[in-house]
Amino acid sequence: MSDSRNSMWGGRFAEGPSAIMREINASIPFDKALWREDIAASKAHVAMLGAQGIVSPDDAHAIAQGLDQIAEEYEAGGVPENWDLEDIHMTVEARLTELIGPVAGRLHTARSRNDQVATDFRLWVRGANARALAGIAALRGALVERAGEHADTIMPGFTHLQTAQPVTLGHHLMAYYEMLNRDSARISAAQDRLDECPLGSAALAGTGFPIDRDATAQALGFGAPTRNSLDAVSDRDFALDYLMAASQCALHLSRLAEELILWASQPFGFASLPDSLSTGSSIMPQKRNPDAAELVRGHAGRIIGAATALMITMKGLPLAYSKDMQDDKPPVFEAAGLLDLSLAAMTGMIAETTFKAERMRAAAQAGHATATDLADWLVRAADIPFREAHHITGEAVRLADAKLCSLEELSLTDLQAIDPRIDERVFGALSIDASVASRASYGGTAPDQVRQRVAEAREQLARAAGSMEE
Repeated sequence: MSDSRNSMWGGRFAEGPSAIMREINASIPFDKALWREDIAASKAHVAMLGAQGIVSPDDAHAIAQGLDQIAEEYEAGGVPENWDLEDIHMTVEARLTELIGPVAGRLHTARSRNDQVATDFRLWVRGANARALAGIAALRGALVERAGEHADTIMPGFTHLQTAQPVTLGHHLMAYYEMLNRDSARISAAQDRLDECPLGSAALAGTGFPIDRDATAQALGFGAPTRNSLDAVSDRDFALDYLMAASQCALHLSRLAEELILWASQPFGFASLPDSLSTGSSIMPQKRNPDAAELVRGHAGRIIGAATALMITMKGLPLAYSKDMQDDKPPVFEAAGLLDLSLAAMTGMIAETTFKAERMRAAAQAGHATATDLADWLVRAADIPFREAHHITGEAVRLADAKLCSLEELSLTDLQAIDPRIDERVFGALSIDASVASRASYGGTAPDQVRQRVAEAREQLARAAGSMEE
């Protein structure tokens, strides 16, 4: 019977169901990351208990001192993993009991592990939001600086990855600045929605003790306590908000990484990525691999996967707390680490990449990128309907291809053979410089417009940095 049972439970679970339960139930391997938040929340809680007369001043003082000692120990040596204690909350309480005796048991008065973990996790995610905002600000700053340097640098603009119209590199980089602006706004909004403290909600229904939830919320830096105890202990919207914003940011980083990978390839030759964020090949000495950019692109998939994992975990849970919610933290921890790293890597790449302006310009000239400018000129100067102008321009492109030259290099005779209404003024519209300069509408690629957007972005970043310092 014994052999059959052990075989059924399998290999390393020789103790049978109890060993499996011990391992599946323990969260200390990952929730030990919450130790700073757990101790901070416990200190706020016991201070409130003392102020409300729920525990004596002496007991409150002893508990606070014990928590400070535990924090010093964990800072120096890390958090011990005793799976029998299950989680960070019981791990801290057990050590507190060792230090100060039975009085440690008073710390858990008027709270539950349900509101405790909800508070700890909110505090941790609040820090993750703050780190993401700082990382996004750094990358936005790098984009603005490089865009300012390259407000006049002409490159091909693409649709369908086909040469479309000439743009400036500065304009292209500022497109990513706008994406990151939206990412910053989303994370800021998530931070605002997170700004309520669950502590004091207890298991699910609140508590009969005369606690002061405003005091604990204020002590922990929250704007207010949560308004519904059932929602407070079962809510993980704050984590999903972070993951959804992180996913969209990761998508933007992946798109930028993909462009840098293409630009650094020999067929494009638009950029040379920094040595510090590239690697070599083990057998091909000429290779310079854009590994950091490729990993940023890959990390996006893992971050999106983390968001999907938590959504699926939460989708069918009745109120209030269920043990499934123990699985809320690993995807958030993983996504936050990947996002922080991706932002730092991309900031370094943007700051240190060498952009090859002459190669970009040559590519813009080679792709008939001013074809739309020819069509527009025919409409403006020759009063030709756009659809007819489009057809005439197509004929000019075919002729340029046959002659292996650019539109600008066609002679007036060549162009007039296609349509006699074309005159010498057309050459003022066919250069890539003229094309870029003409796109002077608000938000366009004209260098003056790019410089204006860069100036506005610098002011925006300076205001944001000033508000963070306050």
